[in-house]
Amino acid sequence: MSISRRQFVAGSTASLVGLTSRNALPRALIADGEPWYATMRRCGQLNLNERDALTLDVAGWIAYWASLELDALLLNGGGIVAFYPTAIPYHHKSAYLGSRDLFGELVTAATARSMRVVARMDCNYAYEDALQAHPEWFERNQDGAPRRHNESTWLFRTCMFSPYFSEQMPAIYREINERYQVAGFFTNGWPSTGALSVCYCENCQQVFRAKVGGVPPQQTDATSPLYRKYYDVYMDRVLEIWRQWQAVVTERGRASVYVGNLGGGIRTVKNVRRLGEVAAWFNADHQGRSGDTPIWDCAQQGRVAQAVMSGRTITNVTGSYANSRITWRHVAKPAAETILWMAQTTASGMVPWFHWLGGAPEDNRWRAVGRDFYRWLAQHEPHFRNRRSIASLAVLYPQRTIAFYRSGEPAGGSSEYLQGLYYALLDGRFLFDFVHEDAIGPETARRYQALLLPNAAYLDDEHCQRIREYVGAGGSLLATFETSRYTGWGDARRDFGLADVFGVTAVGETIGPLPNSYMRIEQRPHAIFAGFEGTALLPGPENRVPIRAGGNHSAPLTVVPNYPAFPPEMVFPRTPQTNEPAAVLREQGGARVAYFAGDIDRSFWRSGNPDLAQLLQNTVRWLLRDAPAPVSIAGDGIVEAFAWETEPGYALHVLNYTNPNMTRAFVRRFYPIGAQHVRFAVAPGRRISAVRALRAGQALRFGQQGAIVEFDIPSVVDYEVVALT
Repeated sequence: MSISRRQFVAGSTASLVGLTSRNALPRALIADGEPWYATMRRCGQLNLNERDALTLDVAGWIAYWASLELDALLLNGGGIVAFYPTAIPYHHKSAYLGSRDLFGELVTAATARSMRVVARMDCNYAYEDALQAHPEWFERNQDGAPRRHNESTWLFRTCMFSPYFSEQMPAIYREINERYQVAGFFTNGWPSTGALSVCYCENCQQVFRAKVGGVPPQQTDATSPLYRKYYDVYMDRVLEIWRQWQAVVTERGRASVYVGNLGGGIRTVKNVRRLGEVAAWFNADHQGRSGDTPIWDCAQQGRVAQAVMSGRTITNVTGSYANSRITWRHVAKPAAETILWMAQTTASGMVPWFHWLGGAPEDNRWRAVGRDFYRWLAQHEPHFRNRRSIASLAVLYPQRTIAFYRSGEPAGGSSEYLQGLYYALLDGRFLFDFVHEDAIGPETARRYQALLLPNAAYLDDEHCQRIREYVGAGGSLLATFETSRYTGWGDARRDFGLADVFGVTAVGETIGPLPNSYMRIEQRPHAIFAGFEGTALLPGPENRVPIRAGGNHSAPLTVVPNYPAFPPEMVFPRTPQTNEPAAVLREQGGARVAYFAGDIDRSFWRSGNPDLAQLLQNTVRWLLRDAPAPVSIAGDGIVEAFAWETEPGYALHVLNYTNPNMTRAFVRRFYPIGAQHVRFAVAPGRRISAVRALRAGQALRFGQQGAIVEFDIPSVVDYEVVALT
C-alpha cells in the first residue's frame, strides 16, 4: 500500500497476463497488417424477408446504399433462409427464389460500387425437415419437445452444443465463401450478451454429466453451484464456436472476419470481457430504446464496448424502424430519435450501422435520415478516426453485479446504481470512461485520477486486490453501498472485501428499503457540502449498510433513521441524531477515498432529487482535488461529452439531451441550447491552428495559452463535433 503511482505503473505485470492478453487480436487477423474493418467508418444493412426474392430491385437498393458512401453492407446470405441456390442439405432455400441467385446479384452489384459485403446469417432456427432428419441439432424443453419459435411456429430453435453449430453452419460459411466475394460473416442473435438459457437436449444433458455434474436445472440461478459451473462451460463453448467460425471464414486466405451479435447496453449477463478475447470486431446490436429507457442508452453501449475492445473495431446498429415497446417493423421511427442514436454511436467511438428490414418499403422517411448523416460523416471522416480518449475519470463497469445481484430485483434493478451515478456525472458535465472490472490494472492507474464504483457488490478477491493496488498507487476512489460485500458469485463476506480501503467495518445486515431517511451534515466547511449552506439535513438513501468508521477517518455525514412520512401529525424524527456514519472520507498518500454506506446513486435515479446528484458531484470534485479537467464545458442544458485525440488532432463531441423525451422514447424534435464555453487541454507543446464546428459548418474563434485552448460553441441543436487541428 505504500508504493508510489510510478512504481505501481512500472512494476511487474506478470499477475495481469491472464487478463491483458485477452485484448490481443487473433494472430491470423494481424499477420498481414491492419484488417480492412479497422478503418471502416460507415456500415449499412438491408435485412431481407423470404418473399423479397420475388421482386427485389437490386440496382435501386445498391444505389441507395452507395449514396451513403458505405464501407460495408450487410446482406442476407443464409441460415434460416438461403437467398442463393444452396447445395447444403436442410439449408432452407427461399420458397420464392426460383432460379434466382439474389444474394449473388446483390454481392456483384455492391462490390462493383466499392462496398464490401458481409453475409448476414442466422444460426438460431431451422425448418421441420431438418428437425426430422437431425433431431440432435435442436433444443428441447424438459419434456423433450423441440422448442418452436413463439411467432413463426414452423421454425425450431437450434442448440449451440449440437453439430448444427460445429458442422452445419461451417458448411454453409464454406459454400458462401467459395462462391462469393464476401468480406465477412455476421450471425443474427448469437451469442448475445443476455441471460443464459437451459436446454434439455441429449447434447446438453451430456455436457451436464461430463462437465458440470448433475442434470440441467429448471432455472438459471447464480446462487446454484451447478449454474456457476454451467456458466463457465457455456462461455467456453461460445468462445470455442467463435474461434472455429473465424478459422473457417479465413480458410481461403482472405482478410475475412466473423462478427457475433453482442450489445445489451449496460445490462449484460454473458461476460463481455471474455467475449472481447475473440471478437476482432464487436458489433452491438443495440438498435434503439423504448418505454422509459434514457436517451443516453446508446452512449452507454459505446462505453461498455470500449471498456473491453481496447481500440479495436466497434459497430452499433441503429434500427430505422419503430422499435418501441410496441414494435412496428415497417414504419420509421422519428428522424430526431434516429439522428441522436447515430450521434451517440459516433460520439462514443463506435461505427454506425444503419438498418432497414424488408425489400419493398412503403414508408421511406428513413432513407434521407441515414443518407444525410452518413454523407456528413464521410465529409469529415478523418475527425472520426480516434486514437484515444482523453478522459481522466473512470467509472467501473461492475458486470457481475449487473448480471447476478439480488435475483429478486425487478428487471433492470441491478443497473440502477450505475444509471444514477451516470446521470449525476452528465448533470455535472464530467468527462469519463468505463473500465470493466476484469480490466483494472497498471493502465488504470496511469490513465485515471479517480475510479468510481457504483455499488459493485459482487467482486472477487482478485478484483479487490487490483482496486487496492490502484489506490495504493495514488488513484482516488468513490464507492457506494454494498461494494465488495460479496464474492463475484454473490457469496456474502463477513465484512467488505475492501474494508481496509474504505476505512470502515460493516456491523450488521443491510437495512431497507426505508423511505424518509436523512443524512445529517456534521462537518463544515467541507468541499462535498458546497451549495448546501442553508440546510443541516440531506435526503437519505433508501437502503444502507450499518457501518463503523475505523481510526481517525472523517465521517462528515451521519444517519438520521427513517420515521413516518404520513400522516402529517406523525412526521417528526424519533432519533434526530446518531453516531452512525452515512459517509466516510479518508486520505492515504496521494489518494482520496470516499465511501457512502447507502445507495445514494440508485436513490438519485429513482427520485431525481438534485441534492443527491450535487453530493455525488461535489465528492467527485473532492476526489480530483478540484484539478482542472482535460475538458470543461460551461453552459445550460443536459449534455453528454466525449473527447478524443484523433488522427488530425482532437475532437470534442457534445450531445444535446435537453428534451422532454430524454427519459421517454421517442425524441420527436430538438430543443437547441445556447452558447457553451469550452476549456480544452491539449498536449504540452501542441499548437492549435484551427477550431471548427463540424455540424454547424463554421470556424470558431479561439485562444490558446500554453496547453489550454478556449472557445465558445454558439449553439448545439442535436449534436456538435468540434475539431481542433
